[in-house]
Amino acid sequence: MATAGKVIKCKAAVAWEPNKPLVIEEIEVAPPQANEVRIKIVATGVCHTDLYHLFEGMHKEGFPVVLGHEGAGIVESIGPGVTEFKPGDKVIPLFISQCRECRFCKSPKTNQCVKGWAADRYDVMALEETRLTCKGKKLLQFLGTSTFSEYTVLNQIAVAKIDPAAPLDKVCLLGCGVCTGFGAAVNTAQVEPGSTCAVFGLGAVGLAAVMGCKFAGAKRIIAVDINPEKFEKAKVFGATEFVNPKDHSRPISQVLAEMTEGGVDYSLECVGNVAVMRSALESCVKGWGVSVLVGWTDLHDFAARPIQLIAGRTWKGTLFGGFKSKDGVPEMVKAYLDRKVKLDEFITHNMTLDRVNDAIELMKHGQCALESCVPGWGVSVIFGYTTIRDISAQPVQLMTGRTWKGTLFGGWCS
Repeated sequence: MATAGKVIKCKAAVAWEPNKPLVIEEIEVAPPQANEVRIKIVATGVCHTDLYHLFEGMHKEGFPVVLGHEGAGIVESIGPGVTEFKPGDKVIPLFISQCRECRFCKSPKTNQCVKGWAADRYDVMALEETRLTCKGKKLLQFLGTSTFSEYTVLNQIAVAKIDPAAPLDKVCLLGCGVCTGFGAAVNTAQVEPGSTCAVFGLGAVGLAAVMGCKFAGAKRIIAVDINPEKFEKAKVFGATEFVNPKDHSRPISQVLAEMTEGGVDYSLECVGNVAVMRSALESCVKGWGVSVLVGWTDLHDFAARPIQLIAGRTWKGTLFGGFKSKDGVPEMVKAYLDRKVKLDEFITHNMTLDRVNDAIELMKHGQCALESCVPGWGVSVIFGYTTIRDISAQPVQLMTGRTWKGTLFGGWCS
C-alpha cells in the first residue's frame, strides 16, 4: 500500500485524563517495527473494561491513552520479520498475546503468556512502548490494542488472522466480550450437560456466558440481573429462568438455593463487583459447585467465609474465557460462520467513531496463600477449619488462572 513505511495521520478517540469524555483527535501512527503489524480498524465494540479504566480504575499512569480493545480490521502493512500476515488480511487484534514459546503458551492448562501488558501491568493496563502520538505526546495503547483509532500497531503475537469471509462489523465482538463469556462457561467452568447454571449480569459478557452454558448442554440456565428489560434478550441466548434480586428481600443466594435444591452446579459472575462475586459463590451447591469470576475489577478484595470452600465449592477466575488467543479466535469466527454461535444478536447500536461518547453513555446506563500460586494454573487448597473471618484476595489473582478450593476430610468418602 502507498502508506507502507510512512507515518499515518488518522482520527482516534483519546482519553487525556481519567473521568473525562474522550476527545476525537488527529494522531500519528508510526510504521510497524520488527515483528509488528499495522492494522486499519474497520469496526470496534465498546466493552465495560474501557469504562472501568476511564471511570473506575483511573490510574494516572494509564493516561493519556487510546481506549478500545474489541476490534477487527485489515492489515495495512507489516514490519521486518513478519511472515504470518500480509497486507489485506482480515485480522482481530488480541489483548492477550500468544507467543507459542513461553511455558504458559506451551501448557494446555492456561491461556496466559509472559509477553504483553498482561504479564505485569494490570494497574496501567498498557505497555510503556507505543506507536501512537498526538501533539507531540505519547499515547498509551490500551491493553496493547487501541481500537478506538482508525489505525493501530501490534506485535504479531497479538494478532489473529481470520477467515476472509468474516464480516468485520460482527466478528469484532470476538476480540473480548463474547469469547470471554462463552469461554468462561465452556473452557473455565467446563459446564456439563444436564447441569444447572446461574449467570450474574446480563451485559454482553453475561449473555455470552448464557450462550456458552446452552452450548455446553446445561438444562437450567438462570439469568440474574436487576434490569428486567434484559431478560427477554437473555432468553434469545438460552436462558430458561430469570431472577431479579430487587424482587426479593432475602439474599439472592438463598433464593437460588431454594429454586435448585441447595444451589446451582455452576455460577458465573459477569459484573465485576466483589459483592456479586460472593453472592455467586454462595449460590453454588456444596460438594461440587463451581463459581467463576468473569467480570473485571482490581479495585477491591473479594471475600468469603472459608467454610464455603471447605464444603467443596471451587472459586476460579477467567481471562478471555480461557481461550488461547491466536488459536481460539479463528475457531470462534468459524463457529459463527457455521452458525454455531450468535453474534448479530449482541449488537444494539451502530455508530461512527465521532459518537464514541454517546456509545459510552449508553453502556453506562445499561442499554447497551493465593499469591504464591503460579498465574495460569496454580491451585490453592484451604483445609484449616475456621468460620470466624472471611478469606479475601484481589480478583485478578483468580482471573489470571489461579483456582481457590477447599476440602473437608481431604475429600475422602468416609
